[in-house]
Amino acid sequence: MAEMLDATSSLESTTIGVFRTAATVKGGRRFSFSSLVVVGDRNGRVGYGYGKANQVPPAIEKAQKEAKRKMRNFPMVGKTIPHEVTGRFGACEVRLIPASPGTGIIAGSAVRAPLEMMGLQDCLTKSLGSNNTKNLVKAVINGLEQLQSKAAIQNLRGVQLGTTVIEEAIERGSVFMTPVTPTADPQPEPMKTKETKTSGDKSDRPRKDKQTTPPPAQAESKAAESETSETKE
Repeated sequence: MAEMLDATSSLESTTIGVFRTAATVKGGRRFSFSSLVVVGDRNGRVGYGYGKANQVPPAIEKAQKEAKRKMRNFPMVGKTIPHEVTGRFGACEVRLIPASPGTGIIAGSAVRAPLEMMGLQDCLTKSLGSNNTKNLVKAVINGLEQLQSKAAIQNLRGVQLGTTVIEEAIERGSVFMTPVTPTADPQPEPMKTKETKTSGDKSDRPRKDKQTTPPPAQAESKAAESETSETKE
């Protein structure tokens, strides 16, 4: 994860790894830590640093200071490198290949960090030999140091160069890269509330006709009572 170091110069740092070493002494083990950090401005400048300390935070701070001192500019064409290069350090060999827009950085974590801090967005890589993290970063920096811009080659040769293959690939790929326009967030629909019926709504319901005729047993008893009352009169 990139960490902002200086907002004015837009410097960011990425900690590639923290390594622990132990020395066995009379009282037990004595631990020390070392860190590998890459610092860049995502605009063509990048550098790496390696620091050691008894604690992790001081080791990272030392590595960041060293990376700032080692920062230097590297040529770019758009968001990729101008030509293919191969960087070597020790038993590590890293091949950097330019790519068209939209490709992304195809690399592992150790190779990806310096390329991203440099500002590249499209690059193909291939790691050969050892996979040591420290040597991989140094091999990537060695490959970036071999890059030459188009203007520098024209000055060395004394001729005017036409459109390069990489520039043609960037022009073809830029046609398919449509700018992303921010869209307004859709407003959430209001929640539908259930309609509660009050007591006054009961009038809307169909009422069942009440039974007005008495049951037969009650009708007979009433008829008998009326007959007895007539006889008495």
